[in-house]
Amino acid sequence: MIEIKDVSKSYDKTVVVDGVSLKIPAGGITSIIGPNGAGKSTLLALISRLLPMNSGQVLVDGLNVTTTPGDALARKLSILRQDNHIGSRLTVHDLVTFGRYPYSKGRPTIEDLKHVRMALQYLNLESMSGRFLDELSGGQRQRAFVAMVLCQDTDYVLLDEPLNNLDMKHAAAMMKLLRRTADELGKTVVLVLHDVNFASCYSDYIVAMKDGKIAYRGNPSEIIRPDIMRGIYDMDIAVQDVDGKRIAIYYA
Repeated sequence: MIEIKDVSKSYDKTVVVDGVSLKIPAGGITSIIGPNGAGKSTLLALISRLLPMNSGQVLVDGLNVTTTPGDALARKLSILRQDNHIGSRLTVHDLVTFGRYPYSKGRPTIEDLKHVRMALQYLNLESMSGRFLDELSGGQRQRAFVAMVLCQDTDYVLLDEPLNNLDMKHAAAMMKLLRRTADELGKTVVLVLHDVNFASCYSDYIVAMKDGKIAYRGNPSEIIRPDIMRGIYDMDIAVQDVDGKRIAIYYA
């Protein structure tokens, strides 16, 4: 379980995350939704210690992320950020091998390379493992970064907008893969998503943020409702049941 206790983050006088308290259950997929500027990505960065918090506490299975040694935290929790500034002349294999750094310290063992092969297979990247990142499409590159995170083999996998650069087909394939990751590998997957319908169809639990605070939380049937959608996004959004899933219609 991830326990977030009264966490705040501000830049100068601008409060980005405002006294957030939340428990993210172990197992399954939790999606964080909300409008631009709601604090979603910042909250994910605070959980993973990519950013220092101004106040509060985050515990991951009882480990305080602020005081836990980096190596120990990196074996418990991994994160994929929106902006990944990694050299384009790396091969896919090299990139995925980075996921083993908390264990190998840059000297991968046979066991580490076994994890690399498994991650490449899981993301269907074996045929392009020798290709450079700048030779890949946006979708292929995104899959390679996800493979790197899965190769880290942590209980908790945090992904900030993992559907970036993906068309409809590949976005759906990515969400199916993350669902398998939670169900087959027993991972706890925490996502920041802009598409509420992917959140609705693939999540076990949804957290909605607005103005740096938790506005709503619950399962998809509790959150994907017209009144809740209006409360989050300040617009009228129709909701229909399609094959047992709540689908928001916000184009009209």
